[in-house]
Amino acid sequence: MSSSSGSATVSARKRERENPCGVCGHYHKYEEGEVCGVCGHRIPVTSDKTSIQVSAFPSEILPDFLYLGSYDNASRSELLKTQGISKILNTVPSCQNLYKNSFTYHCLQDDRSLPFDDAIQFLEQCEREKARVLVHCMSGKHRSPAIVIAYLMKCKGWRLPQSYQWVKERRPSIELTQEYQQLLEYEQKLFGPNKSSFPVLPDFAAPSTPSWSFGFTKSDADAVPAFDTGGATSIFDNPTLNIPLHEFTFGAAKTAEKNAYAVNPNGGSDMPMDGS
Repeated sequence: MSSSSGSATVSARKRERENPCGVCGHYHKYEEGEVCGVCGHRIPVTSDKTSIQVSAFPSEILPDFLYLGSYDNASRSELLKTQGISKILNTVPSCQNLYKNSFTYHCLQDDRSLPFDDAIQFLEQCEREKARVLVHCMSGKHRSPAIVIAYLMKCKGWRLPQSYQWVKERRPSIELTQEYQQLLEYEQKLFGPNKSSFPVLPDFAAPSTPSWSFGFTKSDADAVPAFDTGGATSIFDNPTLNIPLHEFTFGAAKTAEKNAYAVNPNGGSDMPMDGS
């Protein structure tokens, strides 16, 4: 009886909307803000029309090369072409690769442990070919920024706090949870144990507006991020950072008001997509 009821619901939904959602492929009223009953996809909630418009573009992490975004960004082929993006690194295999005739895709294995080396190898190939590449997951907040941060650590030689800050400034919406612990372990693998590898996300002031471009040549160079460490060997040794270490319990749930580092322990993984 429940199976028949479910089929009837799907059929009714198809009658209400002739074409499926262009983002997730399921039948729900995306334009009206209705949440998809299959995968949970919905339009970003915001009162600022400008921020909705900007969110259609992925965030530029390294000029004319590395871009970070969501599955919604990856589904907008014309905007990706406008930015000159030709390759896409999909960190969630359950997300469909929609435009195989237009872009070169590379999919990571669907594993809780992120394959950093596999992803970095693909990104290095893109850099050698001078190709612009988009790294995406479902929300653009978890798996994909972790991959980008790992790339910066290995290929730029930046430590985890600097790499995290660089990405966070360009895409403030990122929310690392168990991915941050994996990045700590990867940092130790690259640089060896160091007291700077402390399990607290670095503090910084994010810019007022997201960074994005239409693919035109930029005059600003890919500079190494500047950090006022005051001559200390670690940014966590700087007494001006006023971080009360006793209040941190890494991995514990916190309310949104007390979470100053955009970490959401309860949302640690990207929502898998139903391929139907």
